Amino acid sequence: MAEKVLTIADSITVGELAEALNLSVTTLVGELFKNGIAATINQRIDFETATIIVEELGLDVELEKKTTEGAGPERRVHELTDKAVDRPPIVAVMGHVDHGKTSLLDAILGQKVVDGEAGGITQHISAYQTIRKGRSITLLDTPGHEAFAALRQHGAALTDVVVIVVAADDGVKPQTVEAIRFARSANAKIVVAINKMDKETANPGLVKGQLAEQQIVSDDKQWGGDIPMVEVSAKTGAGVDELLDTVLLVADLEELKADIDVPAEGLVIEAHMEVGRGPVVGLLVEQGILKPGSFLVAGTTYGKIRTLLDFAGKPLKEAGPSTPATITGFKEIPQFGDSFELFKTEKEARTRIAAAKLENERNAASTNVTGADMLKLMTQKSETPDFNVIVKADVQGSLTSVMDSLRLIETGGQVNLHVISSSVGNITENDIRLAADDKTVIYGFNVDLPPAVKRLATRERTEVRLYRVIYELLDNAKDSMEALLAPEVVETVSGTLTVKGVFRTLKDQVIAGGEVTSGKVTSGVLVRALRGDELLGEAEITSLQREKVESKEVFEGDLCGFSLKTKRKLPLEIGDKLEFFTRELVTRTLK
Repeated sequence: MAEKVLTIADSITVGELAEALNLSVTTLVGELFKNGIAATINQRIDFETATIIVEELGLDVELEKKTTEGAGPERRVHELTDKAVDRPPIVAVMGHVDHGKTSLLDAILGQKVVDGEAGGITQHISAYQTIRKGRSITLLDTPGHEAFAALRQHGAALTDVVVIVVAADDGVKPQTVEAIRFARSANAKIVVAINKMDKETANPGLVKGQLAEQQIVSDDKQWGGDIPMVEVSAKTGAGVDELLDTVLLVADLEELKADIDVPAEGLVIEAHMEVGRGPVVGLLVEQGILKPGSFLVAGTTYGKIRTLLDFAGKPLKEAGPSTPATITGFKEIPQFGDSFELFKTEKEARTRIAAAKLENERNAASTNVTGADMLKLMTQKSETPDFNVIVKADVQGSLTSVMDSLRLIETGGQVNLHVISSSVGNITENDIRLAADDKTVIYGFNVDLPPAVKRLATRERTEVRLYRVIYELLDNAKDSMEALLAPEVVETVSGTLTVKGVFRTLKDQVIAGGEVTSGKVTSGVLVRALRGDELLGEAEITSLQREKVESKEVFEGDLCGFSLKTKRKLPLEIGDKLEFFTRELVTRTLK
């Protein structure tokens, strides 16, 4: 029996698992890669995968799944009232690149979008609605699995059903397996769409067999499982209606409901700036009803809904639960994944924003770094950051030069440079999709970025950097890697003082006097109070007096009075030593 038992949730990030196992992230990522899983430090893996990796590494550790009731640990559950109403199912469509996910969404939405290019799929929105038999179905386009992970990470498992698209002529691929993991982690119901049935090489039986190896077993009589699988052709439209009927059937078993007589809440699923419109924000409503004129708060920004549009850009009078909506009126662009809340007045919204910004300021790193900041920075420095790139060049010779030069950038082991892919030719949609999964930067050398690919890159928030001079490309790569380095905390002692008198001690203030024994004392610096070798606490000097006159600094050998601002009561006594210092964040560079 294993000596150590670790309890983890249904899913865990690679970084969290490495820390729990006392392993370097590099070791864990390497072992995952050996098992066919290309994972980053922040990517989540399920319990089963974690167990396999621990066994593969031969660790004397047993993993135990944390028991949770009801929905998964990341699901934000609202207590429903007896007035809750039925809501449309929210369906995420996922699948391997080139298996026809976008074409399937096109086939579903083609009748519903007017003036939309390719069914609206290429536009800067990521949620849609269709109608089947008088019932709405909300569809989430998940172009990159990282986007889906972020949805769950922000505490809103807004996905009820995951449709996993598998090409009948290609079978299960790595991204198919990844999609299955995400669906399970989100505690969502799974429906499989076996696409491209119009092809002569279609082999749905082979697909079902490969899926069974992933414990996704078809519910037909031959297989006897519980996962609905529908054979479709996005090209001809065959089976699409049956797929939607199946989704509705699965959703009905879940009895999906939401309250509407409550303040609206939901999630920001897309946000960008448009000339003439300002911040344009895509929302998914979780409960309540949105109406034009409502005041919303998301993260550290707020706005009054100026326009409320549906996914196709048509005006909406209101947007209820499970409805995707596009709004204008925010003061600034909120972040993807921010939860939004509705407030009755602008005053209430601004008060909420002020509190959120204050909280952010407290948590942000500043010149005078707190102990919590130091601990965070130390944790960051213990992990070697990854810089993932895809390289495209005009000819093979150029590609070889760029690749060799990138590898020669000296990082001193401070950053891991990973070339995800490299090839000759213009940047393609496949490059964008590959980059979207791992927050990868695409470098193009003497190549073009076609307009359609540029739109996709904008939607995926994928960085594409084009260069004609190789040295500019390399300088940018070096600067980008340096930007990944956590800053160093540098402390500089400016002077010491011996306490000669304590005049007042309050909960958050000490007024005292003493003699400067070395260096100088300056108002505004940090103070470390010592009694022998014992650290009493830290404070900040807020005022300084020499001979009862306010002074900016006092030098060695002089007597002075001073006031200290403390976070908790500081029991200062005569004879204690004060050490005055500054604590700064210093940007690191590649050595």
